Amino acid sequence: MITFSAATKEGLSVVHRNWQLVIIQLAMVMVNFISFFIIVGIPLAVAFIIFGIDLTGIADIKDIFRTLRGPSEILSRYFGLLLLVMLSFLLYIIAAALFGIYVFGGAAGVIGQAIINRTAKFSLHSFFHEAKKLFVPILGFTTVIGLVLIIAAFLLGILGGSIAALISFARGQDSTLALFFGTFLSLILTLIALALIVSTLSVTLYGIATLFFKETGPVKSLKATTLYLFRHPDALWLYGILFVGYIIASFFLISISYAFKLIPVIGTFIAFPYQFVSYVVQSYLGLAIISIAFTFYHSTEVPQEQPPAPEDPAEQKEPAPSTGEIDAQANTKTQDT
Repeated sequence: MITFSAATKEGLSVVHRNWQLVIIQLAMVMVNFISFFIIVGIPLAVAFIIFGIDLTGIADIKDIFRTLRGPSEILSRYFGLLLLVMLSFLLYIIAAALFGIYVFGGAAGVIGQAIINRTAKFSLHSFFHEAKKLFVPILGFTTVIGLVLIIAAFLLGILGGSIAALISFARGQDSTLALFFGTFLSLILTLIALALIVSTLSVTLYGIATLFFKETGPVKSLKATTLYLFRHPDALWLYGILFVGYIIASFFLISISYAFKLIPVIGTFIAFPYQFVSYVVQSYLGLAIISIAFTFYHSTEVPQEQPPAPEDPAEQKEPAPSTGEIDAQANTKTQDT
């Protein structure tokens, strides 16, 4: 059984051998940024012009609300244009999500190949090959996970409504009892929500590992991943530790960025390159989580090839004599007689 420290060491080694994936993550951000201005920005600018908003003269957000007086009149006159802007924004979200799945599939495939073959080196050909191969399976798997998450969120909403009704009833009986129930049940609901988020993310990541290493379908991968986590609850703990570490690191990076904004003049110039460095670090940490989880899954679930055991010299048998040697030995015995 591989330990957490060994999986972390091996996972980081895989990321270091494939550091080009961080550059690909940065390129994805740039493509999404440009696509946003093309798909959403142009229709939005057209909408501002038709509404009579001078983009060069807007100094405060109050100018926008002052221009957009009478929402019913705007909806009646410019409903088609507003619908176009909303559809363009929806189109951008879908395009960005599909592109993100494509890039994620390529990164996961390259990391998986590096875990299987430690001598494998990064190449754009292997990246695009893995991205094309895993795009449809990952899309189907994330769709299944999304449906399960929607059902779970619906049930969690029902539970939250029941708790709110119970607290409301308790307030009518005793304020102290209502305070106790409100604090206790709110804490339980928060813990359930956090456990649901971590469990869903871990099932998603280990499920993608199942898709890659076992080449199963989305539904079979979900079943196999659920059984795997029941057999190996330490895998869930490993992802929980990685998830908490990522949240702490992100909070630390965001805190530093706010500190730079408090510095007059110089802080503005430092903030932009710091945001770039911050995203590089976050991309590296995300790839490290994928690599560590894949390494742990591969070591605990995928059968490892064992080298053949060496033969014991004491058990090695002497080669059988040939026919000529047997005849020579018989002739020798006859002459002696």
